[in-house]
Amino acid sequence: MLGRLAHVAIAVADLDAASEVYRSRLGATVSAPRALPEHGVRVVLVDLPNTRIELMAPLGEDSPIAKFVAAHPRGAVHHLCFEVDDILAARQRVTEAGGHVLGGGCPMPGAHGKSVLFLDPRDCAGVLIELEEA
Repeated sequence: MLGRLAHVAIAVADLDAASEVYRSRLGATVSAPRALPEHGVRVVLVDLPNTRIELMAPLGEDSPIAKFVAAHPRGAVHHLCFEVDDILAARQRVTEAGGHVLGGGCPMPGAHGKSVLFLDPRDCAGVLIELEEA
């Protein structure tokens, strides 16, 4: 079911500072910041030859990642995102196997414009997993 690793998401308090680390110190190509109010975050994408890193910062105090960033003020890996061919078939497989999909189980547009679902970390060895339709 799982395809390639689409991105690793890192939640940070200061998106500009984190972007500069990847751009200046590590020589990566970093996108311009984008606000995604529907997700409550600002993001930049760091392009790598084999995947992406998604740096994300809370967009206001009501952001779904605000508490996570408060608990990890220096930044931390927030989730792993894997591609799937069919998001609805993936959801069915997960739920039939006893797993739980967060957010009511309805796919929604993700930061990259593709349909996504998040899986409960309690079912995934403690890791928040995002599935993104390829």
